[in-house]
Amino acid sequence: MISAVAQRYDIHPQTLRLYEREGLLKPSRTEGNTRLYSQADLERLETILTLTRDLGVNLAGVEIILNMRQKMDRMQREVNEFMAYVKREMTRGVGDWEERLGTALVKAPPATRVRAVPPSAIPQDPPHESPPPSRRPPID
Repeated sequence: MISAVAQRYDIHPQTLRLYEREGLLKPSRTEGNTRLYSQADLERLETILTLTRDLGVNLAGVEIILNMRQKMDRMQREVNEFMAYVKREMTRGVGDWEERLGTALVKAPPATRVRAVPPSAIPQDPPHESPPPSRRPPID
């Protein structure tokens, strides 16, 4: 109810109507057209009041800030969903890899496990060469 909310936050009911006209608040309504403010509406109102009263932000600025917060919240949800997807895929991929490796090791005879790497795949140390002679003139 608009009068109860106005009294609770020490603001005029017209202020709430203005916020609604500006699209900053969107309370639901009863069949009798009475405004019903949800907990989310009240939290949004508190944010609006903090921005306007404490920080001196005008209503155009409040609208921009609230829209940016909504976009940031949406983007954060998308990032969280993507991270969960990556984690699932990595877990599944590691599990598949471990399963394939385990199966290969069980099927291979012990001697083959050691000889499976061809000698050409083992890195060799390069031959040692003498460093090139210095091109600086000797110091007397």
